[in-house]
Amino acid sequence: MARSIQWYPGHMTKAKRQMEQSLKMVDFVIEIRDARIPFSSKNPMLDELVKNKPRLIVLSKKDMAEAEKTAEWINYFQTEGVAALALDLTAGRYKNDIVKASRQLCAPLIEKQKRRGIRPRPLRAMVCGIPNVGKSTLINALAGRKAAQTANKPGVTKSLQWIRLGKDIELLDTPGVLWPKFEDQTIGLKLALIGSINDTIVPMDDLALYACSWLGQNHPEVFEDYYQVPIHEQPYDTLQEIARKRGYLKKGEIDDDRLMKAFIKDIRDCRCGTFTWEMPND
Repeated sequence: MARSIQWYPGHMTKAKRQMEQSLKMVDFVIEIRDARIPFSSKNPMLDELVKNKPRLIVLSKKDMAEAEKTAEWINYFQTEGVAALALDLTAGRYKNDIVKASRQLCAPLIEKQKRRGIRPRPLRAMVCGIPNVGKSTLINALAGRKAAQTANKPGVTKSLQWIRLGKDIELLDTPGVLWPKFEDQTIGLKLALIGSINDTIVPMDDLALYACSWLGQNHPEVFEDYYQVPIHEQPYDTLQEIARKRGYLKKGEIDDDRLMKAFIKDIRDCRCGTFTWEMPND
């Protein structure tokens, strides 16, 4: 059984307060979620914070998820009346898509300004999301420069900063904010799997066993085609097969630490395939 996951660094408490204070300065919110886990990468606190502000959901890292399932998620959000886009953040050619979606979302505000004889100003958006979903990567691509710090680990952005994108949009970058406790431990495991929770928080064996079990049920071809090992009823036995196949040994015994880390790295680097770990009907 996976151990309880709790993680809420002090800078996240500060970030939550800053976001509450800054929301009155923006016209809408761009919420970034990971296309691999669009539900689990949603911060439930955002609904309380954002309230009635227009919201654009950006599913990042679509290149690391299954295309057909990402399309199903976009359709789901649109059916729910929520504007949504899916992006490959490394492609870098999506500024027009963001601007177009933002102007459609804020059309009532733009029209109101025109009726009052006010020259429309740049739209102001708060960019938010949990750690390591690609907020800073998105902002830098839109700005065409290194306007925000990036790293493939959680907790890099520590404070609020404004970035202007020409005459169209002004973005307010915010730190990644998690919530205090995961009531559903599976959500915590999924977040750890994509790197939104520091690897020192979740035991690697818990993570590897969860991923192996899920892949065995949903993508058994991974073990047959990529690892070329049989699937066992117990995920640990399947992982042991991988260790023997790849020679993850130490003094003749299986090196569990190396095995678990290598297996998770294969998943994070998409070496064994691209996966969407949850669907709307889950």
